[in-house]
Order: sequence, then C-alpha cells, then structure tokens
Amino acid sequence: MQLLHIDSAITGSNSVSRQLTAQVVAAWTAAHPGTQVQRLDLVANAPAHFTMDAMTPRTGQTEGLSEAQQRENAVSEQLVSQFLAADVVVIGAPLYNFSIPTQLKAWIDRIAQPGRTFQYTANGPEGLAKGKTVIVVSSRGGVYSTSEGGRAMEHQESYLQTVLGFFGVTDVRFVRAEGVAMGDAAKASALSAAQVQIGEAANQPRAQQAA
Repeated sequence: MQLLHIDSAITGSNSVSRQLTAQVVAAWTAAHPGTQVQRLDLVANAPAHFTMDAMTPRTGQTEGLSEAQQRENAVSEQLVSQFLAADVVVIGAPLYNFSIPTQLKAWIDRIAQPGRTFQYTANGPEGLAKGKTVIVVSSRGGVYSTSEGGRAMEHQESYLQTVLGFFGVTDVRFVRAEGVAMGDAAKASALSAAQVQIGEAANQPRAQQAA
C-alpha cells in the first residue's frame, strides 16, 4: 500500500497540522504494516502558481511547446503521477483566511487534469481517481463547525470535500483541531479531540475493503 503524506502549513515546527499529519501517518502505518510512505512538503517544494505555460499542454497541444511549457508540464506530470499512485493520501490543511494555503491550492491546480483525475462525459463529469482514501487534517485558530455562520465562513474542508469528490474520491476522512488559537485550554481540548479522530481515521477499513 502506498501512502502520500502532504503538508502545506508555513509555520514549520509550530504547525498544528504538521504535528497531526505525522501522528496520522504513524497511526496508519501501525494499523497497516507494510505501508510505504512518500513525503511531499508543499512549502519546501512548492509548485508555481498555475499559468498558461502550465495550462497549454492540457489543451491537447503536444508540438511546438516552449521550454517553459515543457518545464511546467513536467512539474504537473510528476505531481499527478504521485497522487494517482497513492492508495492513501494524508493532507495537512490549515485554515488560512477562511480557505487553504496557496501552496495546497497550487498542488490541486496541478493535479486537476482532464483524462487523469477527471473527465467529462455525456452524463457530466466523472472522477478518475477512484478507490483512494484521503485523510484531511484540518487545523483552525477559531471555531467554525458549531454554528451556521461559522460553517458558511470556512472554505477549507468544504472545498477539499468538493474537489476530491470531483476527482472521484468518496472515502474522505477529516481529523479536525479547531480553536487552537483561543488559549491553552482550548488548544489542549482540540488536540485531545483530534487524537480520538486520528484513531478512528487510521483504523476504519478503507471504503473498497468494507463489507
């Protein structure tokens, strides 16, 4: 089994999401011996923002590509191949300004490829990355999940659920730590709750293996 471990928090060792993704990976590998882990740090190795140089090869143009287009296409190809090869993906996704880090968005823009992760059919779009388990570690300074107003403000978990579903991923699990900037007690409570969720996410059978 191949596991892809992705982090996108810019705060390094102070990052709650990085702390929790490491714990998720440790729990998963303990529960699933033989799992092989690949690491992708989107801060240390951030893909450039999506541009026409990156877009052009996806329009079907294969001849006459510029050096920049070939270079950007190679980055996208490496990232989408890595994603498609993974059976399990653990994504660290802190909430920045009500959404996800730009580094994580740039990665999504690179792997959202027609014919690779999705296709359009006569019946509408179809995801092509089926059969994966994705565990999203969601960290938040405030609390957004307990009120209608808070849920309307966040475009982190809701966006990731949507885009992963568009890619055909139906087994998406969330480990959430929120309120981590609201004082020591609130942070401790959030991390304690996240530990329970990590155990559940790591030990629950994968969707295609479930009875």
